[in-house]
Amino acid sequence: MPHDGQPVPSPVLPDLLGLTAATLPPLETLLAEARAAMRARIAPSGKVDPALLETDQYAAHGLAWLATYVESLRQMQGWAERLQADGAFGQMEQLIHQIAFGEYLNQIAGGIPMNQGEVMRLSDLGVSAELNEGAAATLRARANSDAARMALVALMRDNQGRASFGATGLDEDLEMIRDQFRRYSDEQILPHAHEWHLKDELIPMKVIDQLSEMGVFGLTIPEEFGGLGMPKAAMVVVSEELSRGYIGVGSLGTRTEIAAELILCGGTPGQKDHWLPKLASGEVLPTAVFTEPNTGSDLGALRTKAVLDGEDWVINGNKTWITHAARTHVMTVLARTIPDTTDYRGLSMFLAEKTPGTDEQPFRDPGLSGGEIEVLGYRGMKEYTVNFDDFRVKGENLLGGEEGQGFKQLMQTFESARIQTAARAIGVAQNALEVAMQYAEDRKQFGRALIEFPRVAAKLAMMAVEIMVARQLTYFSAREKDEGRRCDLEAGMAKLLAARVAWAAADNGLQIHGGNGFALEYPISRILCDARILNIFEGAGEIQAQVIARRLL
Repeated sequence: MPHDGQPVPSPVLPDLLGLTAATLPPLETLLAEARAAMRARIAPSGKVDPALLETDQYAAHGLAWLATYVESLRQMQGWAERLQADGAFGQMEQLIHQIAFGEYLNQIAGGIPMNQGEVMRLSDLGVSAELNEGAAATLRARANSDAARMALVALMRDNQGRASFGATGLDEDLEMIRDQFRRYSDEQILPHAHEWHLKDELIPMKVIDQLSEMGVFGLTIPEEFGGLGMPKAAMVVVSEELSRGYIGVGSLGTRTEIAAELILCGGTPGQKDHWLPKLASGEVLPTAVFTEPNTGSDLGALRTKAVLDGEDWVINGNKTWITHAARTHVMTVLARTIPDTTDYRGLSMFLAEKTPGTDEQPFRDPGLSGGEIEVLGYRGMKEYTVNFDDFRVKGENLLGGEEGQGFKQLMQTFESARIQTAARAIGVAQNALEVAMQYAEDRKQFGRALIEFPRVAAKLAMMAVEIMVARQLTYFSAREKDEGRRCDLEAGMAKLLAARVAWAAADNGLQIHGGNGFALEYPISRILCDARILNIFEGAGEIQAQVIARRLL
C-alpha cells in the first residue's frame, strides 16, 4: 500500500449519508417482520412460551442479533449526521461509516455471525430481505471495497498517537476526560500491564490510590454522597480508556459501580449516608459475591443461605468467580433468606463487611475462607472461591432493610454494569488495534511493512470500523440511561456486540503478529486472553441474546 505522503484518491461514495439513511426504513421493516414471525412461533398467545423459546432458541437469538445490527446502523447514522452538522465528518469518518453499512448490510442479507460456527440467516427467522435494490444494493456492492479499506488504513497511519480513529462525536467535556485518562493509561498503565499479567500480580495499590485521587470510584455517585455526579457517558469514556491500558484497571471501577448502584437504588437512607461517601473516595473497596458453583447465570437457583440470629444474619454457602475478593472491605452478597423458596423471590442482598486480605492470606475473618482460581487472563484483581461458614453480618446491613428484594435489587444494576462492560470491551479492542497496527508498521516481510499487504490492512480497517460501531451503540445506551429511560435492551445489545468485536480484534491482532503473537512476551497474547472473558461475564453471550429476544417478543 503506497504511503509516500501523497493524497490517496477518495473511494467515498457520492451522497453517502443519503444512501445510508435510505437503508434504515427497509431494515426497520425487516426487523418488524422478523419480530412478528418469531412472535407467532414463540408467543402464539401473546406471551412468550418458555418451552417454545427453548425449542426455537437459535432463531430467537438470531432475532436479538438482527435487532442489534439494525440499532447499530441507526446509531451510526445519527453519529454521522451529528458530525456532518458540526463540520467534523471528514474522510476517515466517512469511510468508517461507509464500510460499516456495506459490511453489516451484507451480513444481514447473507448471515450474521453470532459466534464462530454459528451464523444466523434470515431464513432461520422465516423472513427475507429486500436489500438487492436501490441504496442497499449500492452499499452492499461498493461500500466495503478493497479501495475503501486501504484508504481508511492510509488515513489511520497518518493519525498515529490518537486513542481512537475517527471523531467519536462526544461533547467537549467528555473528550477532555478521555484525553486525561488516555494520558494516564499511556504513562502509568500500558508500560506495566504486561508484566502484571505475566507475574499474575494484583494491580498495585498505588494505582488504586491514583484512581481514587482522579475520582474514578465516585464518578457517577451523586455529589450529595461525595461523588462527582457525572453521567454514565463519562463512566463509559473512563472505562474505555483505562481498559485500553489494561482491562483489570478498567474493571476496578466496575466493583464500585455495582455496589453504588445497589445502594442508590435499594438502600435505606442510613445505608446511603454510610456507604456511598466511602465508596466514592475509594476508602472502601467492594466486591460482588453472587455466582455459585453449578448455578452460573441461573441466579434464581442460588443455595447460599442467611438466617437471622438475634440482630445479626448468619451466612452459610459457597460462592465462586468472585473478582477482587481478597483485599476488599465489603461484599455485596446475594443469599436466600426466605425458607422453602426455590427461585429468585427468596433472595436478599447483604452489605457484608470483611477485613482486607493479602496474597498470602486472602481471607482473615472468622467464618470466611476460600482460594484463588488461576485464570488465562483478566488477572489484575484475581478470581476467588469464597466459602461462608457461620459468617456473621450485622442486621443493619440487609440492603434496604427488607427480605426478598435481592434479585430485584440486582436487576436494577444490570443496565449500568452491561454498559460499563461494553466500554471495557471497546477499550480492549482499541488496545488490540493499536498494538497490531504498530507491529504491522514495524514488521517487514518480503521487503515491505506488513501493513502494506491488503489482507493485513483489511483486518486493521475492520477493527477500526467495528470498534466505532460498538462505541456508538454503547454511547447511545449510556445516553438513554442518563435520560432516565429504561435501557436494558440497549445495554444488552451494546454488551453483546462489543464483546464479539473485542474478541475479533484480539484474534486478528494476534494473526497479524503471526508466530510471535503466540509468544507470551508479546502483549497481544495477553490481550487475546483478556478479550475472551468479555463474552462470558456480566451475562454470557447466549444469556444476553436470550434476554434481548424476550424483550423484543
